Amino acid sequence: MGKYFGTDGFRGKAGVDLTGEHAFKIGRYLGWYYGKTREDGRAKIVIGKDTRRSSYMLENAIAAGIASSGSDAYLLHVTTTPCVSYITRTEDFDCGVMISASHNPYFDNGIKLINFEGEKMPDDVQDEIEKYIDGLVPEVPYATDEKMGNIVDYYFGRNRYIGYLTGIATNSFANFKVALDCSNGSTWMLGRAVFDALGAKTYVINNTPDGTNINRDCGSTHIEGLQKYVKENHLDVGFAFDGDADRCLAVDENGNLVNGDQIMYVCAKYLKSKGQLTTNKVVTTVMSNFGLYKALDRLEIGYEKTAVGDRYVYENMKENNHLIGGEQSGHIIFRKYAHSGDGLLTAIMLMGVLIDTHLPLSVLTSEVEMYPQVLKNVEVDDKDMTLEDPAVKESVKDAENFLGDTGRVLLRKSGTEPILRVMAEAESHENCEKAVQIMIDAMKNSGHLMKVR
Repeated sequence: MGKYFGTDGFRGKAGVDLTGEHAFKIGRYLGWYYGKTREDGRAKIVIGKDTRRSSYMLENAIAAGIASSGSDAYLLHVTTTPCVSYITRTEDFDCGVMISASHNPYFDNGIKLINFEGEKMPDDVQDEIEKYIDGLVPEVPYATDEKMGNIVDYYFGRNRYIGYLTGIATNSFANFKVALDCSNGSTWMLGRAVFDALGAKTYVINNTPDGTNINRDCGSTHIEGLQKYVKENHLDVGFAFDGDADRCLAVDENGNLVNGDQIMYVCAKYLKSKGQLTTNKVVTTVMSNFGLYKALDRLEIGYEKTAVGDRYVYENMKENNHLIGGEQSGHIIFRKYAHSGDGLLTAIMLMGVLIDTHLPLSVLTSEVEMYPQVLKNVEVDDKDMTLEDPAVKESVKDAENFLGDTGRVLLRKSGTEPILRVMAEAESHENCEKAVQIMIDAMKNSGHLMKVR
């Protein structure tokens, strides 16, 4: 991670950690950097944003920066991160920019950079942007006269993305009652458009964004509202997205949560049955549940484990030509169709399995017995020092010995927040709690612990 850009872009409190000046400088550097690769010196950069109030300010600042460097900014307006990724790689753009803090509350925001292939921007380019922000490299020249860039309304790019998604589905969704929790975010219009076009009887909740209610008690981070809605209205299935819709969680017909691990299992099993799981492997992160691995073992489907972060999942998939991978949190990548996690695509793929198998989601997921898991976020004085403390390292071993072969533990630092994540997975919730407490007590006794969130 760099000074500003973490595993998922530049993220922080809008107006404090991420300001309009930051956005302007990012736009300035992108316009100049990619302009050098064009014969006419004029790069094409596409911009999307979510519904946060600050997203409008940052969009204008980035676009102004791009134009002031002599390149052209194309505005998709409110759309999803996967939409920006798709348009960037299919419409001859040099790079893409998504303004969103994903599942964070409205007062945070972020800037995600996407390369011409629709993938996350390489670290070396982001490192150069950081140097420019801090004044460590020469100033970028301003364009003048006819060399000044344009700012172009490109809203119809969203329609092309909708058309692409609907073209992926191989069956009509007619007769299916589907709920969508749009998290008052990027899917507030796109979600209904896609599912209505595919013939579903679509029920949409949390689709009235006001700039401050994105992710507030709704969406994939607060799925209990969707669970209640599906059950009370006797719907067939529900899908919950986060603020920028790069993740999706599901709810079965009984109102039970279906997480990313379960979605990967259902889709991997289906693809294998159709002879389409070409490498016979699923790419997961170290946070995936024991239950997923046991279920995959029974199907004789292999798996890879990466560090937490969908960028690491995608890198593994690309390197080894795997077709499906993701995270328990709902970042699922279907590499045949997308180069990043895509919540709407995930929902479409899962609907395809429901329709083709004629089985309800509760039956499709019943083969995955999820192990209880406890995850606590702890603030410490220094993440790296805490992880290297001998007493803390020993506590991890003690927790592992306590669980034996009936579970596992994980202690890692967050890539986007100043916290450590302490996780245990075991056959009982009680044992999870005990294992987590062993590690937290070691941090407290060593003087590193500040607060357990």
